[in-house]
Amino acid sequence: MSEVVFYDPACPRPYDTRTLATEAIPGTEASVVRIADELGACVVQHNRTDQYGRYRSPDARPEADRVVVLRDSRALETARQWYPHARLYLWLHDKLRPRSKRGRRLAATGALLRELTPTLVCVSDTHRADVEATLRWIGLAGTLATRTLYNPVDESLAPDNSAVNPDKLVFFSSPNKGLAFAVDAFRALRRSFPGLQLVVGNPGYRQAAVSTPGVHYLGALPQARIHAEVRTALCTFHPNFRIPETFGLVFAESKALGTPVLTHDFGAAAEILADPAQLLPVTQAHRAYEAAAGLLPPRWRALSARLAARCGLFDAYIERIRAWRAGGRPHVGPDPRFALRTVAQQWRTLLAPAGSLPAGG
Repeated sequence: MSEVVFYDPACPRPYDTRTLATEAIPGTEASVVRIADELGACVVQHNRTDQYGRYRSPDARPEADRVVVLRDSRALETARQWYPHARLYLWLHDKLRPRSKRGRRLAATGALLRELTPTLVCVSDTHRADVEATLRWIGLAGTLATRTLYNPVDESLAPDNSAVNPDKLVFFSSPNKGLAFAVDAFRALRRSFPGLQLVVGNPGYRQAAVSTPGVHYLGALPQARIHAEVRTALCTFHPNFRIPETFGLVFAESKALGTPVLTHDFGAAAEILADPAQLLPVTQAHRAYEAAAGLLPPRWRALSARLAARCGLFDAYIERIRAWRAGGRPHVGPDPRFALRTVAQQWRTLLAPAGSLPAGG
C-alpha cells in the first residue's frame, strides 16, 4: 500500500521499526510502526531529519492518495497542502470529551473538518462513543464517519513456561497514569504481604521515581524487556483512575502474555480486558483521596497512604491479591480482536480505494 502515508505531527521524537525493537516507545507510536510496516505504508514525522526506509522527514515526503493524520485535527490543514488530492483520515488516540481541552481543540477546527470530511478512526468502542458525543456537541454529528480499529498486538506474544513469582507486581505505563496512587496502594499491600515487590517502568517521555521500600524503578525499557518482566509477575498492577485509557496497550499485551491485570473499571479497561475479575470500581473515596494526596509533596504521601489504609481504602486490592496468590489468579491469553493480522486487514479494508478489493480481502 505504497500510496498510504501516516503523518505524525506531534511525536516527541522520531521513531521507526528499529526504535520499536531497541528503545522504550509509547503505545501510540508502537501501534503506528506495527500497522505501517504491515501495510507497507510510509510514515512522515514532523521532527524527523533523516530517512530510514519508509520513515521520512517532511522534506522527503512521498506521493500519496490516502493520508492518515495522527491525533491532531489541526494538522489536517498541513496534510491538505502537502497532499491536495488525498483522501484524509484522522487516527485519534487521546481521550476526547465534550468541553474538554481536546474537545475544544477539535471544535476549533470544525470548519476544516466539515470541508475535508476525514474519517475518524478510534481505538475502542469506548473511545468512539466519546468522540461521537464530542461531534454532537460541536454540531458535526452525521457529517463525519467514525470507525473503531483496535491497536494491534504482536502475534508472537503468548504465554510460555515462565515461572510466575507470586511476590511480583509490575506497573509499565506513563507515571501520570496513576503511578503515585499505585505506590500508595502498594504500601498497604506490602504490609499484608511483606515480600511483595513492585517493578516499575515507563515509556521514557516522563520520569517519576520516589524511593519506596519494595518498589524497583527500571526506567525506560524496550518492549522485549518489559514483556519479560510481565511474564513472571503475579499481575500487572494498574489502579489508574486519573487518565482514562482509550485502548490500553498495557492491558492487551499483558493479557496476551498470560498475565492478568488488576485495574479499575475506567476508560476502555472493561472493553479490552473483558473480565470483571480484573476490574475494581472507582469510588468517591478513591477520588477524594487522590484529590487531596495529589496536593502533597511526593515524600509526604506515605503518611497519607497509611491513614487511608487504616480507613480501608486499599482493602479491595489486598483481597484480590490474596485470592490470586491463593490460586484464584485469572487465566488469560491472546485476544483475537487485537491480533496484528486482523487489525491490519481492517485497515486495508478502510483504506482501499473505492471500487477496489483490499489486499488479502
